[in-house]
Amino acid sequence: MLSKRIINGNDFIRMAAAGAEHLHRNAERVNALNVFPVPDGDTGTNMNLTMASGMKELQSKPSPHLGKAVEALSKGLLMGARGNSGVILSQLFRGFARSLAAAEQADAVQLAAALQHGVDLAYKAVVKPVEGTILTVAREAAKHAVQIARRIGSADELMREVHMKAHEALQRTPDQLPVLKQVGVVDSGGQGLVYIYEGFVRALSSETPIDEPNISEAALPEDVGMADRINAARQTSSSGRQASAQSKLSTEDIEFLYDMEFFIDRTRATRTAPIFHEGRFKEALSKDGDSIIIIESDDIIKVHVHSRKPGDVLNLALPYGELIDIRILNMREQHRDLLEGEEESGQELLHSDSLAAAEVLTGGIVPQTVSPEQVHELAPYGIIAVALGEGIADILLDNNVDIVLSGGQTMNPSTEDFVKAIEALPAEHIFLLPNNGNIILAAEQAAELSERSVSIIPTRTVPQGLAAALAFRDEESIERNIELMKSAAESVRSGQVTQAVRDTSIDGVAIREGDYIGIQEKEIVVSTADMADACRTLLGSMLEQGGDLITVLTGEDSDESVTQQLAAWVETEHPGVELEVLEGGQPLYPYVFAIE
Repeated sequence: MLSKRIINGNDFIRMAAAGAEHLHRNAERVNALNVFPVPDGDTGTNMNLTMASGMKELQSKPSPHLGKAVEALSKGLLMGARGNSGVILSQLFRGFARSLAAAEQADAVQLAAALQHGVDLAYKAVVKPVEGTILTVAREAAKHAVQIARRIGSADELMREVHMKAHEALQRTPDQLPVLKQVGVVDSGGQGLVYIYEGFVRALSSETPIDEPNISEAALPEDVGMADRINAARQTSSSGRQASAQSKLSTEDIEFLYDMEFFIDRTRATRTAPIFHEGRFKEALSKDGDSIIIIESDDIIKVHVHSRKPGDVLNLALPYGELIDIRILNMREQHRDLLEGEEESGQELLHSDSLAAAEVLTGGIVPQTVSPEQVHELAPYGIIAVALGEGIADILLDNNVDIVLSGGQTMNPSTEDFVKAIEALPAEHIFLLPNNGNIILAAEQAAELSERSVSIIPTRTVPQGLAAALAFRDEESIERNIELMKSAAESVRSGQVTQAVRDTSIDGVAIREGDYIGIQEKEIVVSTADMADACRTLLGSMLEQGGDLITVLTGEDSDESVTQQLAAWVETEHPGVELEVLEGGQPLYPYVFAIE
């Protein structure tokens, strides 16, 4: 056999085609193993359709440049990813593609690093990674590849090692995941990945093809006794197929019965759509769902979740953009169909593994807003705030706020924007923090139009809004929270530095175009050509009324040297005052100050 030291784009195209073909031919076997996270019997179908989508994109954009070829496959996988296993598979190759983006070709070391990068990205995408799944198989294979890559002489030898280690890891999955051991199978997603890796090896090798493992035997843990093996053999149908693992589990065990997948198209979002915060979105979904995978790619967000309440999931997503390619399956119905099919025919009822199966998955439901009758199922409280700047949004979201609408002095959310956010937030009572005097009226109108229970906390600045959010107490009544939040907002003095766009004179202060203006609440305190001077003068004026803590929110146009000068000035001139600097990322205002 001729050793293949490196691979290029053409080699990878052959590898991907062989992996996709080998998975395609074994999709029904993978389906028959599927019991985790639910026994719906479609892992093989989902992985096969995902790979088919990847291959379609790759075949439309073939390239001898390895990075470009892998990127094409990755893009197709992402857009066609179906189910837990399909989405995870797309992430494995997304990380793989990122690692090799600039590589015309790659050796064993580079391939090993790319495999590891794929594993890292896949684990990051899954909210609650579970051991004994495709993730474990991929991780163990990549870890082994990294360990041996430098002493391996060729890319094909590395892939043989990867396949071998993946197969070994697959056999250990029943010892890691109790449901697999209960029914005597290996993980279905892991098995699908092993088939893909096996196809890779075959494409790179001129040797006799690797023998396919006997799934009936491979599925049984080493410590399963002879009686269990005999029972397993009795469950094989007259056609020679293994009885499906799904038949050993109850339909009622499927707790989160709606399998949901959709995309959020952020390019079609409203002008004041909230900033998407992945962690908070996952947290909201996990309140009544599992198997959550969120993937952000450019202007598209891919969402996968198993949920009891699909309408609530769609409502959570609606504020961020248009929802496209919605697919919702009832997994209990799938499981019942599988069991009924086995009773009627004595063998598995399996989904078609062709692209025609995509028609089964195109059904959706019309998103519904939360009605007053549903309120008893919701969280007691929710908070909606307005802010510009990703950093400020993150700070608010990390401090009791559930939704942040993008807006501020130059871009005010409309009444409709508020109404949509209110209807999308699953809470019995909602507090609105406008964080700008020009936005309070729109918030009040939204509260009047909505049938939900809403209170306006009339915050006029972001520092006031943050103080109000921090003062919120889950255990307190609505009235007490209003009191606490208003009091906290009123205790904060706010200031901001921006740049003049024209010559003018306001309140006796002469302002020249390009000057830095320091504004305390609504009053212009200083106008100067020097940013640092504007910051010091403004803070000095604000501190005349006292204060123990200065919070600085740095904006897009802030200057690190100015920030350092400011910190040194506070330490020298006001040694008893504590200074906290946070990255706000807000446009137009290089610095926003809060004093308490």
